[in-house]
Amino acid sequence: MDTTATFWLPTPSSTIAGEIDLLFYVIFYLTTFFFLLIVSLATYFTIKYRKTAENENDPMPFVGHSRLLEATWIIIPTAIVMVLFFWGFRGYLRLSIVPAEAMQVKVTGQKWFWSFDYPEGASTVNEMVAPVGRPVRLLMSSKDVIHAFFVPAFRIKKDVLPNRYGVSWFEANQIGVYDLFCAEYCGSKHSQMIGKVRIVSEQDYKVWLESASDLGKGLTPVQYGEKLFQLKACATCHTIDGSSSNGPTFQGIFGHEVKLANGSSVTVDENYIRESILVPSAKVVAGFQPIMPTFQGILKDKEIDALVAYIQSLGGK
Repeated sequence: MDTTATFWLPTPSSTIAGEIDLLFYVIFYLTTFFFLLIVSLATYFTIKYRKTAENENDPMPFVGHSRLLEATWIIIPTAIVMVLFFWGFRGYLRLSIVPAEAMQVKVTGQKWFWSFDYPEGASTVNEMVAPVGRPVRLLMSSKDVIHAFFVPAFRIKKDVLPNRYGVSWFEANQIGVYDLFCAEYCGSKHSQMIGKVRIVSEQDYKVWLESASDLGKGLTPVQYGEKLFQLKACATCHTIDGSSSNGPTFQGIFGHEVKLANGSSVTVDENYIRESILVPSAKVVAGFQPIMPTFQGILKDKEIDALVAYIQSLGGK
């Protein structure tokens, strides 16, 4: 399999990519050939049989009927289309049937980040880690709207739907870091719903999995909360320097009273922060839209406590 990037496609980095690329280029060159053929013939006949002053009164030429010609332009395109259909259908089946030995990663899409949960208890946001040379089954769902899990280097793209599971899979054949996009428009920050898929050796994956299963080990609650602030994509909508974003800034907010969209006020304390993480639509700050997704089932109590401690450390009463 060719391992280099081209003008049209990035470096193929999965076991299925070579077959998909070959089909892509067959279709591309076939359509290019027929496009040029049709345009050339149309141009030729337009010039050759154009009306001029010399032939304006000439009688219309007799056009004969050719069954051979008609059969040719029916049989050849039909044969080409049928070959492409069965070729593409075979690739579709390969992408749909997950190998029995595949490891599973739970993928959750929500505005505007990806979260990944591993059977061993580890979880990550916007970065999926997997070993090279091992099939990975992706069990995918959405917490809000339709997203699309798209890794160009692996040639996989799958819609991620709310209230149901979807399945896809890949087997990376090269160690590296690959771009992950949402390929379905999902709101104002759709273009920022970008992640990474990091492919490592089997040994490095085992080491990472062991360390990722307990991210807070050896850290104070504030340090752990600061780490979670980035890992769980809180920084996507909240700032810590007082600047505006899609959500309220966390700088100096703890202990202060804030006005809500319904006209009432509330003091930002531990309970308010916890409620806002688990049920973000309950008390929306005035001037902001209720776009924050719930983290219920994503964050453990220990992680929520750490985030509360971190927000408290950013200043306030």
